[in-house]
Amino acid sequence: MKDARYEKFAKVLVHYCLDMQKGDLFRINTSALAEPLVKEVYAEALRAGAHPFVRMSLPELDGIFYETAKKHQLSFVNPIHKFDMETIDKMLSIRASVNTKSLSNVDPKKQSSARRAQHDIFRTFMERSSAKELTWSTTQFPCQASAQDAEMSLSEYEDFVFSACMLHRKDPVAAWRGVHRKQAKFCRFLNGRKTIRIVREGTDLTMRVEGRTWINSDGRTNMPSGEVFTGPIEDSVEGTILYSFPAIWSGHEVHGVRLTFKKGKVVKATADKGEDFLRATLDTDEGSRFVGEVAVGTNYNIQRFTKNILFDEKIGGTIHIAVGASYPKSGGLNKSSVHWDMITDMRDGGKIYADGKLFYKDGQFVID
Repeated sequence: MKDARYEKFAKVLVHYCLDMQKGDLFRINTSALAEPLVKEVYAEALRAGAHPFVRMSLPELDGIFYETAKKHQLSFVNPIHKFDMETIDKMLSIRASVNTKSLSNVDPKKQSSARRAQHDIFRTFMERSSAKELTWSTTQFPCQASAQDAEMSLSEYEDFVFSACMLHRKDPVAAWRGVHRKQAKFCRFLNGRKTIRIVREGTDLTMRVEGRTWINSDGRTNMPSGEVFTGPIEDSVEGTILYSFPAIWSGHEVHGVRLTFKKGKVVKATADKGEDFLRATLDTDEGSRFVGEVAVGTNYNIQRFTKNILFDEKIGGTIHIAVGASYPKSGGLNKSSVHWDMITDMRDGGKIYADGKLFYKDGQFVID
């Protein structure tokens, strides 16, 4: 039986998130699990006059690649992927995994090697999106693997996803525009500030942000969204941060991550579990030990950790600080093939200061 919610979801993705126009070359990245949503998005894009095409993945291919590929294959740059990233106008990634842990036992050095090889493609993506030559969005299809990670039934997870995306609202687009207006006030307060200090148990971190732009993430590039973020000055981050949730990347879970920064660079990295993977990823390239993003999650429809960064970094009352690549539109200059978001809960005693002024306490903005 056709689920009418996916038709509504597709309209939000195509028209609000991607602003699809006649003639747009539109790539959909996903797996076969997301078929109900893919069909609706594909049809809606055609109705908008775009030229959609699908890049469909299959389960276990990544695992086969890392198990079988030789050194020259790990470092290979597919010219078709390169051409795509240089040419497409719109891109939607729909996450839908059969097994989110399928890469957990892959050699982290192999993953780092393959990631380094894709650096130029990733840089093209960042530069074209910053220049507004490429519009992109990422979302989640409710599937069993993600529901299991979140410790929910599939029907519970479907409701969670639709609620986080505000698809339960009569007019989701109007609701997201309301988010934009609310977050615009936070960005106005933060733009022009020079120094940010983040304090909570196990964390005391400072950074400079003068000249950088705070971005209002209002559900366009991520669906769902709900955050404000910027890229700090690359050599300015000082102090220590203890991440309160597991840091998840490429199928690996790293627990109890604690990073110490000096002159912007991670000089000490420890973890209770997965420390070898953490260090290997931080050693991927020259930029992977520097901060690319500092952000405050503002989506209070999301209140639980689900092991899915698309949702978890938006949890209302948290912050996330990513090592690796900056988003150029924020003014950030750090370049890396890594962008690893790690999350800290601020709802119990966390404080953030801007130029010495307390503006965020216990998971809430406290500005007029």
